[in-house]
Amino acid sequence: MIKKLLIASVLALCATPLLADGHATAWTDIEAQAKEEGEVTWFVWYFEDRFREFTQQFTDETGIKVTIPDGDHASNIDKFLAEANRDAGDIDVLAFGVDRAGSIPTDMLMTLDNLPEDAGRVTEIVGVDGGNTALGYWGNQTGIAYDPAKISQADLPQSVEDFAAFWAANPGKMGFNYENGGSGPSFLHNILRVMSDGAYDDGALNDDKIAKTDDGIAFFNEYAADYEITASNADSLTRLSDGEFTLVPAWEDHMAGLQNSGEIRSDLAFYIPEMGMFGGGNFIAIPKNAPHPAAAQLFIAWLTSPEVQTQFNAIFGSMPMNAGSDDSAALVPNSMRDRQMPWAQNPFRDAVLDRFIEDVILER
Repeated sequence: MIKKLLIASVLALCATPLLADGHATAWTDIEAQAKEEGEVTWFVWYFEDRFREFTQQFTDETGIKVTIPDGDHASNIDKFLAEANRDAGDIDVLAFGVDRAGSIPTDMLMTLDNLPEDAGRVTEIVGVDGGNTALGYWGNQTGIAYDPAKISQADLPQSVEDFAAFWAANPGKMGFNYENGGSGPSFLHNILRVMSDGAYDDGALNDDKIAKTDDGIAFFNEYAADYEITASNADSLTRLSDGEFTLVPAWEDHMAGLQNSGEIRSDLAFYIPEMGMFGGGNFIAIPKNAPHPAAAQLFIAWLTSPEVQTQFNAIFGSMPMNAGSDDSAALVPNSMRDRQMPWAQNPFRDAVLDRFIEDVILER
């Protein structure tokens, strides 16, 4: 059961009693204004149905209705940008991935300085700083899911050499996708990163950097008969759960969600190899022309609170975005989090994936 949060504990904290953008900034005044507004519209591009159910507790505690429209990541951001010159847009709270932070002009966002003090909140995700206009609310991580009935922790591959040895000794027992989800691409890119002598340091694209991936491409071709290519993130995990595979790349939150819903086995485990794999997360922000700015601030304070972030970890498997949260339900310990690597940047990343498809996938 989702425990009832005591929103009053958040509301009791104080904030600066000045005025900015014509809106109340004393937290008690923001609370009163939020209840007068009575609603908040959250544009988020995933788990819409589950978030509608989850945020009902915010409505129960505050009386403020939460509306979550259907929409994809790109269209939500396009709508935000298109509404910039309107006195009031349709978006109260906008969620966006760390990879899209560069598409969000900070001068189009309300500052979050008036939220109650909470030193545990996260403003930086894999080196991308949300400053005082965006907060992290969802952390995610790619890694390797495994069947503990078939391999012990001590034998889990940690390096390029370890994966080569596993493939050679266990042909057909690891599969990964290269499309329809980012877990497989994270795996293959990190193998290439380790073998490419700094080519992944930035997103610039040139022939010399592409040439540095030669050894990695040759590596995947050398062992092509020993690993399988899957159709998607979900296909990989389903086939792991069914016993076909011993190892597959996966998203921590995706895997936890499938386990919580009973779609894959609950005994499957997850780790981040020592060579590192990509991770990141999502920010949340308020457009300057939000139609319900006080309700939006109250909602963000709630969403990024330790209590809600603890629930996100337990229910959705996301990495908590508040240092005060309990992450005991996480699939990996905090001690493993330093293996998180920032996503490779474009145009280099996409060019390398195109090369992998042409020189590895189409040659199989």
